[in-house]
Amino acid sequence: MIPVFNPSVGEEELRNVEDAIRTNWISSKGKYIPEFEEKFARYCDAKYGVTTTNGTTALHLALACIGIEPGDEVIIPNFTIISTALAVHYLGAKPIFVDVEEETGNIDVKKIEEKITPKTKAIMPVHIYGHPCDMDEINELAKKYKLYVIEDAAEAHGAEYRGKKVGAIGNIGCFSFYSNKLITTGEGGMIITNDEKIYKKAQSLKDLAFGKENRFEHEEIGFNYRMTNIKAAIGVGQMKKINIFLEKKIENAQLYNSLLKNIPGIKIPFTKDYVKNSYWMYTIRVDPSFGISKNEMRKKLLEEGIDTRDYFFPLNEQPIFRKLGISSNEEFPISKKLSNEGIYLPFGMDLKKEEIKYICYTIEKIMQKRL
Repeated sequence: MIPVFNPSVGEEELRNVEDAIRTNWISSKGKYIPEFEEKFARYCDAKYGVTTTNGTTALHLALACIGIEPGDEVIIPNFTIISTALAVHYLGAKPIFVDVEEETGNIDVKKIEEKITPKTKAIMPVHIYGHPCDMDEINELAKKYKLYVIEDAAEAHGAEYRGKKVGAIGNIGCFSFYSNKLITTGEGGMIITNDEKIYKKAQSLKDLAFGKENRFEHEEIGFNYRMTNIKAAIGVGQMKKINIFLEKKIENAQLYNSLLKNIPGIKIPFTKDYVKNSYWMYTIRVDPSFGISKNEMRKKLLEEGIDTRDYFFPLNEQPIFRKLGISSNEEFPISKKLSNEGIYLPFGMDLKKEEIKYICYTIEKIMQKRL
């Protein structure tokens, strides 16, 4: 079976973890945490980094740092993982859904302004599947209406918008280091920022907001979102390979593109000419003209030893959001279309070119049998 994703963790990470254990620095203190924060923030061209337990808590922490409260609204794309909306909901605020571009799956900037109200406090674009959003337009809207911009860059390590790495283009950037991300700590997350005030706030809130004079006197609601030194030790090892991993991802995506681009009914990823796509996953869409649905495609690929995954499910159709009254009767046709047609193909760090060729050959074989 060719899996959808396998991480690449090696001897460097093992040595760091062994060092953390042997020196007894296994919890949320130790040298690897500040080293990982500094190295990743610098990689993203940001001044500050704050580690967290995962990507969802990074989003939650970022929103808390800008003072999101019950009754506030945060604009997010309708096509993304549920974590983006949950982080807003955790603070009692309301996620406001915006449909996405068909080409990239990113939030449609032309549809954002109509969703802004006096309750809007932030825009949270998601660089979906590693393709950067149109940040200039988003930042212009934020400036016009005095809003914060929080980049959900959980899937976009190393991606660039007009020569700038994502994550440090808005006020705060949020990343995930889950096992299927470009670099991993197993579970983990980080926020990055160039704002010293936000940085200090994040450092405090993620660590239970301990008192400055009397440690156990708390003036704010804090969270226990501390990354362990063991996980950060893995992250430090992964940082040495991040550019190698990124180059391999792009190279493998280009091979996929070249082999799939001429198969009728298969839509390969689109990349705008002013961005660097980091290709978190390699995604295709099975257009109705292919003759079978994406679910049938997945079944046939599985029979040939090829694992796949579905695209994200539209947020407005999530049963829990309908139950809570967060969803409206508004239609989001592009989100639904992408969800109905999209799948991920295998794209692990150890994926071989021969395996990519086999996967593409199998898809072509499925088409020929259909014909």
